[in-house]
Amino acid sequence: MAETGTPAPEISTPRLTLRRVTPQDSGPITEAVNDPRVYRMLARVPAGQTKAQTLAWIATHDRGRSEDINHVFAVVKDGTFAGVTGAHRAAPDMPFEIGYWMVPAFWGQGLCTEAGAGLIGWLENRKGAAALVSGYFADNPASGRILRKLAFLPCGRGPVVSAGRGEAADHIHMVRVG
Repeated sequence: MAETGTPAPEISTPRLTLRRVTPQDSGPITEAVNDPRVYRMLARVPAGQTKAQTLAWIATHDRGRSEDINHVFAVVKDGTFAGVTGAHRAAPDMPFEIGYWMVPAFWGQGLCTEAGAGLIGWLENRKGAAALVSGYFADNPASGRILRKLAFLPCGRGPVVSAGRGEAADHIHMVRVG
């Protein structure tokens, strides 16, 4: 698919590159999000996602980027796809919600925190993001630790539907004010 909107930036951190998600990433993404350790902790990814669904999701990125409502990055470590991070909002005048997930083989290395810090730095420097929101399912305390390291603070709690679980689950809402 040809680039139609604003080109995706490339963000570098000490160990990672955050780059545009491409159709070539659809295989590794589909494989990773079909792991219940991944999809159960995500709000918008269904269990059993197909490669066609992943490709359809990737096809929305150019438009989202050009409308400044969706900035999605592949997280790459030493040339290998390691996960996804991104910032989404419903409208340009709303705060970005950040999200992330990693391929389980990359867990426990501090990569989500590093990718999140790179994304947040880019949002603050390039987009003037003064406030960000995020959250995590209560049964995923590791994600809560990542958000706290990124200076997010809890601001509420309540059920959020997880497409992967097919039901609502207890969710901790977080905010970061720059």
